[in-house]
Amino acid sequence: MRHYAEVAALVDELTIEIVERRRKTAVVRRRGWLVHRTLLLTDVLALGLAFLLATAVGDAGVAADGLAGLAVPLALLPLWILMAKLYGLYEFDERRTDHSTAGDLPAIFHLVTVGAWLSAVGVWLTGLGDVTFAELATFWLVVLALLPLGRALARTLFRRRFAYLQNTVIVGADDTGQLIARKFLHHSEYGINLVGFVDGERRTLHEELERVPVLGGTELLPAIVRLFDVERVVISFSGDATEETLRLIRTLVDLDVRIDIVPRLYEVVGSRISIHTVEGLPLLGLPSPHLSPSSRCVKRLFDLAFSTVGLIVLLPLLVAIAVAVKLDSPGPIFFRQVRMGSGGRTFRIVKFRTMTADAETRKADLAHLNKHCHNGGDPRMFKIVRDPRVTRCGGFLRRYCLDELPQLLNVVRGEMSLVGPRPLILDEDCNVGDWERKRLDLKPGITGLWQVLGRSDIPFAEMVKLDYLYVANWSLFSDFKLLIETIPAVFREREAY
Repeated sequence: MRHYAEVAALVDELTIEIVERRRKTAVVRRRGWLVHRTLLLTDVLALGLAFLLATAVGDAGVAADGLAGLAVPLALLPLWILMAKLYGLYEFDERRTDHSTAGDLPAIFHLVTVGAWLSAVGVWLTGLGDVTFAELATFWLVVLALLPLGRALARTLFRRRFAYLQNTVIVGADDTGQLIARKFLHHSEYGINLVGFVDGERRTLHEELERVPVLGGTELLPAIVRLFDVERVVISFSGDATEETLRLIRTLVDLDVRIDIVPRLYEVVGSRISIHTVEGLPLLGLPSPHLSPSSRCVKRLFDLAFSTVGLIVLLPLLVAIAVAVKLDSPGPIFFRQVRMGSGGRTFRIVKFRTMTADAETRKADLAHLNKHCHNGGDPRMFKIVRDPRVTRCGGFLRRYCLDELPQLLNVVRGEMSLVGPRPLILDEDCNVGDWERKRLDLKPGITGLWQVLGRSDIPFAEMVKLDYLYVANWSLFSDFKLLIETIPAVFREREAY
């Protein structure tokens, strides 16, 4: 560790001036520069196309014909972009590593609704045109469809660019800091290039982090930021005094970096946390962990509507999969297993069979292959990499989660939810105790935080914490968002065991 500190201190004086000159004379390819311009372009194209389609509906939508008829829409484009800027739609990707198009949906809906009516009222009041309700409705619907679609495509493209990567250091190589580092390494979609840790103490790093260097103590952090062109600094709480941490944060303010702070008690801090103040002192308000009867009713109606429609729409696919399973290997089409449900009530989950018919009887013989038993892992969850019991067809179904589609029947019957905690087998549920059983306040889900964030790669203890956070911070929008985020999560390069 001292070696890294000495090298950084020695090189710092020789390179700071060169780095500063380079920044003054060259364009710095930072994430914000790439994201702002790409999203701006897609938004302009979406709005322009929506204007053209709206004016093509009914009679002329503006006072003049031909090219002159586009004068008003073109004049309104800068105002739309300004409104999008005020809604923060160009800032989230740079601020938040896990931001997705699903997170834009509330702001987009509000922007399009308010912007469409303001534009129509403005045109009517100024007499520049005659906007009909059909044109207004067409514009509203088209923009609501094109803006998210364009942004999703833009994110797919710019997240593959080298310029999207953010050089990042983690202050504190303690257990929490190492947990953050492993999450960054497992999620390439975050666009994080982990440069190293900054810590003055000698730490034993997790096996996965052996190649991540400790660059030196916190006194060298400003030099490290300049030397490695760091764009994000994550501060994990460690043994440093509060005054030292505050001093460190204040030294970063002038270095043009994003600062993320891991809060104390992060295990209970979720997305629905609120911040209020008492005479300038910020307080974090946790939501009530108990769902009201009306909230449970809304969630049930949401599940029933989407699962029923899903079964109808997916019926041809379900039939095709059933035929493939039957032809691939001897045994039943469906696999039924007892799982623990809400309130401690058990139920039989329904899935397409992906293993040989004798898979359960062979489980004990393959216990030594459990991936969670190796390297000090948590053996409470049973997952085998390249499980020999999985059939050829089953491997494909598991890779894209198609084996879980029959669980829509469990949702219709009220045993499961579309989104919820992971449905555990009884042997796994025996290891859940105390506060962790709060996860059973809601019905198990076909998908959830565990599906979106890592599937089989998430160890048992972390999966239980994720389920607890989901239940304690439930909202209808979070369910809708997780459903949308499940689609790209399924196609990421991760194995399902």
